[in-house]
Amino acid sequence: MNNGLTGAVKWCDNVIIADGDYIDKVAFDLIVNFERMIERRIPQADMARWIDCVALDGGLREGDNVTQVILIHDRKNGRLENFKPSIYAEELDGKAFRDNLGEFVISALSPEDMATKEDFFTETVEIVCNHKDVKRVMIVPDAERMYDDVRHALRRVDEDKRVTVFAMQPMQGGNFRQEILGYSLMNALGIRAEELDKK
Repeated sequence: MNNGLTGAVKWCDNVIIADGDYIDKVAFDLIVNFERMIERRIPQADMARWIDCVALDGGLREGDNVTQVILIHDRKNGRLENFKPSIYAEELDGKAFRDNLGEFVISALSPEDMATKEDFFTETVEIVCNHKDVKRVMIVPDAERMYDDVRHALRRVDEDKRVTVFAMQPMQGGNFRQEILGYSLMNALGIRAEELDKK
């Protein structure tokens, strides 16, 4: 399968690959649960803040870094319902932002008709992780459906690469680091630890 990422793509040192449909679903679940718990309305997640948190959890530090962010989504879903900005084609794809962690360049991709999103995601992980220029990869799969496929795809990754996989709970290990996805999403949703401590 050729998903358009092979060949002459120029890769950065740092790459984030996220299942957009999955992070949107998890953000919705957190909004519903925490609004009840802390008794206030929770706004949509701030996409740039979430990306920053994932990058920090993946080991990126302040500096003049360049990070590619690949949001993979089902073709029928043209937007995220629980993030802002949210429209893949108009507000995210081809856009970039810069802060103290460097520049983040965003691409929104969906599989062609012949491929499933799961296969497309796993193939993208393999292509990125096997590229010699990439040093750090942060992966946010739909852990409930694709974790084993991603773990299998990462079994032969070069030990020099720093690979971090994000899930909502610790998962059966592999040759990569793991982080809890909920922390970055809670930060992006503006849920503060002190609000939870009061409950």
